Amino acid sequence: MSTAEPADEKAGLEDTSIPGAEGDEAELARMGYKQELKRELGLLQNFGVSFSIISVITGIPSLFLYGLNTGGPAVMVWGWVIVASATMLVGLAMAEVCSAHPTSGGPYFWAAMLSEPKNAPLASWITGWFNLLGQVAVTTGISFACANFISTVATFGTTFTPTPNTTIGVYAAILVAQGLINTFGVHLLKYLNNISVWWHAVGTTSLVIAILARAPRHQSAEFVFRTFIDGTGVNGNEGWGVRASHAYVCIIGMLMAQYTLTGFDASAHMTEETHNAAMAGSIGIVMAIGVSAILGWFLILGLLFSIQDLDSTIASPTGEPVAQIFLDTVGERGAIVLMVIVIGAMFFCGTFSITSNSRMMFAFARDGGIPGHSFFKRVDAKRGSPVRTVWLACTLSFLLALPSLGSSVAFSAATSIATIGLYISYAIPVALRVVYRKRFVRGPFHLGVFSMPIAIAAVSWIGCIAIVFLLPQANPVDSQTLNYAVVAVGIVIVYSVGFWLISARKWFTGPVRQISAEEMGMSKDPASGASAKLGGSTSDI
Repeated sequence: MSTAEPADEKAGLEDTSIPGAEGDEAELARMGYKQELKRELGLLQNFGVSFSIISVITGIPSLFLYGLNTGGPAVMVWGWVIVASATMLVGLAMAEVCSAHPTSGGPYFWAAMLSEPKNAPLASWITGWFNLLGQVAVTTGISFACANFISTVATFGTTFTPTPNTTIGVYAAILVAQGLINTFGVHLLKYLNNISVWWHAVGTTSLVIAILARAPRHQSAEFVFRTFIDGTGVNGNEGWGVRASHAYVCIIGMLMAQYTLTGFDASAHMTEETHNAAMAGSIGIVMAIGVSAILGWFLILGLLFSIQDLDSTIASPTGEPVAQIFLDTVGERGAIVLMVIVIGAMFFCGTFSITSNSRMMFAFARDGGIPGHSFFKRVDAKRGSPVRTVWLACTLSFLLALPSLGSSVAFSAATSIATIGLYISYAIPVALRVVYRKRFVRGPFHLGVFSMPIAIAAVSWIGCIAIVFLLPQANPVDSQTLNYAVVAVGIVIVYSVGFWLISARKWFTGPVRQISAEEMGMSKDPASGASAKLGGSTSDI
């Protein structure tokens, strides 16, 4: 396999590269779109959106109880290392494709560009619906966790006992607040983004240092790195029991890590608002994963070493082991401060999740992919923001949380849905890049000779986790403990495939070009870079 480009193709790519905002708009036009969103983000802000949505201080605390019961410290520590390494491969493969096609449609646009023309609408349709499912579910997981932690901190020093109804009410209020910020404060998002990056980085580091410094005692390295726990039994039942099932518990226990390291496609969805998008979006993806992987492992180790009593931490009356660790190490006042740090990070995370979610829905609506697309594709002229899809994202996220009123595992199921939905949407374009490699025209970010091996490894990993996180997470399996991720994923598969066969195949044509090559004064010669960006078949390998 050679990474050398034909001279005419290389020249074509160089001829079409224009520095600055003009170049970004020309790049977008070559993909067939007008510049409708305000392009005012830089590399730091693009990285910040993905970093804030990954938000290790959101994902790890919100699934810490799940992690302790499903494999325990050993699986939490080493599972994180395995998942972070595999996720970096996925991120690198996605970054390469993002560089070639920097548009807010992200994976579903890439799927269309990398498919054979006759299959492009179907690939785009399926990818778009899985990405939409994952986007909605990840917003649900983030903001519902924020509601849980607010309910928990309200119990400190009081007789207040949270109920599912009160938590849903808090959750609704959080979504409304995040929706209002994305509606009226869109011009402030880049500043909030900068604050969020520092809040996450400094807040996580300070939190870990505080609990380690104030902990009356520390757990041993033996406990942190080698202790296995199967606490998956519910209602007085034991876990999966037999030793052969330990491998099963270890595998499903990696959900905490994989869910946390999710949502980095936000950098792709924000490219139409980012300067030097073909590089900034790709670097944003890779940086967000790398920094989050290191910071997350540091946070896991800090929390585990600071556990005072494992049984009382798991059975904490607060309902959140992380809150119990805070109370046991820094006392009630200190715990309130640390909980505010966590809640603030979760709120930022949810806010930017809605930002990313709304951009994906806007792009999908712009191409006719969702019901009511003529309504949802409108951009608010005054704010330069897709306000209608902001509230669509909030509404769908609220509806997805309603099963929590009657299910004890609804939250972990929502995280499974987010993980499966997003990662399947990541896998499809990467797989198409492998199958139809001659259609791929590289962008400025490219993996060279490692491109194919990394892409194949990324798709293989996603195929495994897409199956694993549909499996039961608690024993016994009944109406209260069913992993309803299989239901949500099944609905999306039936809807997307069924509606495609019944109707969408007759009218959905994939990404709709608002600007033709002729209008831009560009050549339609397949050997030119402009043609390549419109889905030409020139090869780079």
